[in-house]
Amino acid sequence: MLTYILFILGFYVLIKGADLLVDGAVAIAQKMKISSIVIGLTIVAFGTSAPELVVNILSSIKGTSEIAIGNILGSNIVNILLILGVSAMFYPLTTKKNTVWKEIPFSLLAAVLLGVLVNDRLIDGYNLSELSRTDGIIFLSFFIIFIYYTFGIAKIREKMDDEVEAVNMSYLKSAIFIFLGIIGLVLGGKWIVEGAVEIAEYFHVSQSLIGLTIVAIGTSLPELATSIVAAYKKHADIAVGNVVGSNIFNIFFVLGISAIIKPLPFNAVFDFDIMITILASLILFFIMFVGKKHTITKNEGFIMVSLYIFYIAFLVGKQ
Repeated sequence: MLTYILFILGFYVLIKGADLLVDGAVAIAQKMKISSIVIGLTIVAFGTSAPELVVNILSSIKGTSEIAIGNILGSNIVNILLILGVSAMFYPLTTKKNTVWKEIPFSLLAAVLLGVLVNDRLIDGYNLSELSRTDGIIFLSFFIIFIYYTFGIAKIREKMDDEVEAVNMSYLKSAIFIFLGIIGLVLGGKWIVEGAVEIAEYFHVSQSLIGLTIVAIGTSLPELATSIVAAYKKHADIAVGNVVGSNIFNIFFVLGISAIIKPLPFNAVFDFDIMITILASLILFFIMFVGKKHTITKNEGFIMVSLYIFYIAFLVGKQ
């Protein structure tokens, strides 16, 4: 019983930890006169993906690769179909040209590259497929290219400095927030991983299902909150950029770090979910040119949420 309580509590501690870490880091960055757009594309992006990172690192260490890979694939599907869908139902999401032609295709590339790198069995005829340390280095190399790109567009988009709210606190308070945030991330992540393994064993369901559903939705709550608030405040580009950036971050950085720590054995069952991740990215790209250009309308948001519900129903049904 205690494990289940800590599992639920773990999500709150994990997300609160990410929140404290972001507030402390943003406050220090602003005191150092760092541009808000740079803060948004780096610190805030890291903060919203920190739950996935911590859960995956702990899963890698414990050898529960199905939770690690399922968490990332599930989170990316949640981000596009559920989070953007729900956000669009609050307010139509109109995106900038850069997001449509560069960031969305880059997130699609991340999903396709993941599908290629983990399918050694299909491509080379190996007996075992895994996300190796070499694959992790490849992912991190692409992540560095993405960071270089974000700093490049930061120089062009300085006028967006109001995207990150000012956080006024002393260096000491900022340091305490960062310290407490890291503790929250580690503790929350530990409780979630342990709880997910025990739930899977108790109900005789696969760790992959738990990773793709409960853990994925739980670790995506920061993105959900950020995108819905951004949509409600009519900052549509932030809502879409947050999700697309998080998807790139999840595959190239989170899986990259996880694979370097410990190679992740790949279960062929995840090929279906990789295809859904690729399909979701393609649907997002396609929507940008259907109806109102570069906009996710409320009706399209409803369709995206419906597709996510069908996907979850299929996962549960095939168990």
